Amino acid sequence: MSSNETATHKGQCFCGTVKIEVSGAPMRMGYCHCVDCRAWAAAPVNGFTLWEPSQVTVTEGEDDLSTFAKTPGSLRKFCRKCGGHVMSEHPAGPYIDVYSSVLPSLDFQPSFHVFHGESVLDIADELPRFKDLPEEAGGSGEMVG
Repeated sequence: MSSNETATHKGQCFCGTVKIEVSGAPMRMGYCHCVDCRAWAAAPVNGFTLWEPSQVTVTEGEDDLSTFAKTPGSLRKFCRKCGGHVMSEHPAGPYIDVYSSVLPSLDFQPSFHVFHGESVLDIADELPRFKDLPEEAGGSGEMVG
């Protein structure tokens, strides 16, 4: 059993107003290369960790947590004081993506790339690369690269 399976990890927004905890092991971890995640993260790729909603708790600052929804599939959560990104709810999952950078104590072990068809940065690894999403997540399951 890895330390991720039993641990509680704490995270927070940029200013520390919004604090969260996740418990147990994430469902999946990976890299997202989609245009929306790249724009939201202001980065060429976004590291994600997917959790059951029951595994994620906002421990402080819930009143300062705001939501932006460009699409109904991703409810992006951020601190209204500093603008710091915290997580995204994906109601169709249902699961919550807590950005890997928000959880410094989590041993981030990505297992695949999604939306690699939109990639602007290739990460040199041997992980599977999906053009969009795996079939079980509603995608084509098509592999690229």
